[in-house]
Amino acid sequence: MKSLTLYLLSFIFIGSLLISCSQEDDGIYFNETIETNETINTDVSYSSIETEILDLVNEHRQSLGLKTLTPLSIISGVADGHTDYMVEKGVVNHDYFNERSATLTNKAGAKSVGENVAYGFNSAQAVLNGWLKSTEHKKIIENESYTHFGISTESNEEGRNYFTQIFIAK
Repeated sequence: MKSLTLYLLSFIFIGSLLISCSQEDDGIYFNETIETNETINTDVSYSSIETEILDLVNEHRQSLGLKTLTPLSIISGVADGHTDYMVEKGVVNHDYFNERSATLTNKAGAKSVGENVAYGFNSAQAVLNGWLKSTEHKKIIENESYTHFGISTESNEEGRNYFTQIFIAK
């Protein structure tokens, strides 16, 4: 009986040590990336594919009798943060859209925000065609209330392109 009690006490003691150790105690830190927009790059220069996407979207809107959109550096800076996040995660997504929307509401005076993302297209025309074939993406591109937009494109290590295009109404 005495050895059983000693065994149980040892088990409880060791178990409590293992459970009570925090991540900082063992020196192992997991990379739990959370996208934030605390620092937004507003010193934006557009690549040729980004410029072409902006132009193609405006040409498409013009062909429908809609107003063209004005590129806004802060929007592209926010889009750039999300594109970096998608490349790092290796997945196309709309994670943290509410945070991007709040940032643009607070810092760019946005009244509404829309976003299109894509992956793998090799040209501006191809990504625009892909968005226009999708009912939801097309609605965003053709939304009459949007006044400004921004774009970000980045390639992953395999050379596959990730795209984030954000639209706002001011």
